[in-house]
Amino acid sequence: MIGTVKPDFLEAGSGETVILLHSSVAGARQWRSLMTVLAHRCHLVAINLFGYGKTAPWPTEKQQSLEDQAQLVAPFLPADGSSVSIVGHSFGGSVAMKAAALFRGQVRRLVLIEPNPFYLLEQHGRGEAFREALRLRDIIKENGSRGSWKTAAAEFANYWNGEGSWEAMPEDRRDKFIDALKPNFHEWDGVMNEHTPLSDWAKSLPGQTTVISAKDTVRSIDEIIVLMRENIPHWRFEQIDRGGHMAALTKPDLVNPLVQRALI
Repeated sequence: MIGTVKPDFLEAGSGETVILLHSSVAGARQWRSLMTVLAHRCHLVAINLFGYGKTAPWPTEKQQSLEDQAQLVAPFLPADGSSVSIVGHSFGGSVAMKAAALFRGQVRRLVLIEPNPFYLLEQHGRGEAFREALRLRDIIKENGSRGSWKTAAAEFANYWNGEGSWEAMPEDRRDKFIDALKPNFHEWDGVMNEHTPLSDWAKSLPGQTTVISAKDTVRSIDEIIVLMRENIPHWRFEQIDRGGHMAALTKPDLVNPLVQRALI
């Protein structure tokens, strides 16, 4: 079933192909402003991952992996073997890493915005940061399993967007947020069960890899960025002063120019 899924996507512009992979809860539409900025020079393909847009939901009987999501990129690789770039945010950043490794012969540039490969925290002894991510995983899994999606959504929103975010959210938006959160139940399996060490990522990912983060992001992501800086210093690292983990959506005026520069 998985190999036959036809991904839903948005498309704009012409030129070298740039594949865009969204964060959890967002969907391909999160890239609309970036697509407007880049359409004059790139062929942009924003893919909806499993359970978003019209892409089929993940089958509940199977545990998801990053490779399962990364395979959604395959139909968009040029048949003539020409190069593409991949941009991924948060969970989409982890999927982008896997896709760039799988299809390394055709991926020239990689842009990771606040990527979330949480398993790296455990590998490198970052216990407190890993437990922070693990706590959120358990909340989503436990509440999702019993259908308590409102509780799961409140915890998710407040963790990534700041305390009080859920309480400040209008009721109609809360309902949409709850629906959009449901694919995240399976996404945790991908980011927690991956095993690739940073030394292998350093070898398999493009030399032209850029990592974009915010100074005021959450601890789990901040420590992932620190590990990447320490272990793969030849990558380019860019940082904005404010915007938090969701800056790609809430602060496109700060993030989009950095993405554009990374793709030049």
